[in-house]
Amino acid sequence: MIVLGIDPGSRITGYGVIEITAGTQRVLDYGAVRPQGKDHALRLAQIHAAVTQVLVDTQPDACAIEMPVYAQNAQSMLKLGRAQAAAMLAALNRQVPVVEYTPKEVKKSVTGNGNATKAQVWYMIKKMLALEEDRGLDAADALAVGLCHAHRLGSGHAAKGGKSWASFVRDNPDRVRP
Repeated sequence: MIVLGIDPGSRITGYGVIEITAGTQRVLDYGAVRPQGKDHALRLAQIHAAVTQVLVDTQPDACAIEMPVYAQNAQSMLKLGRAQAAAMLAALNRQVPVVEYTPKEVKKSVTGNGNATKAQVWYMIKKMLALEEDRGLDAADALAVGLCHAHRLGSGHAAKGGKSWASFVRDNPDRVRP
């Protein structure tokens, strides 16, 4: 199975493609999309086009994407959600199923700590996948999303995809405002 992991962002969208075979994982590609220009709509189009090209080049069986759950302000959260939607739409347009995972879920899956830093995630990804080339923390995060899905596949929990918003609210009451 080939899994495309995506760490969406309107300024940088990380992607990582992992092939999962008989309990082993191998990186096929990873990197980051860095849309240019100030126009948010045009940046979204660039994200969509770049993710579509990764899909064409790697032919994944599934797309795992990190869901936006926190931003510094409402405008940032809206932009992050739009970037996620652009990436999701690219996968869905190619009939690639999409599952979502929370950032805590991804971090816990690869580091054992749901509050791990980006540097800690990169360290573990580097060790787990025998990587040497640093293509940025967003690319590492995308690989972590892909590994999170691979771990879910192995445990039999992937059929439901990532957690629902209701379970996120239940699991993170301190991050939700009434």
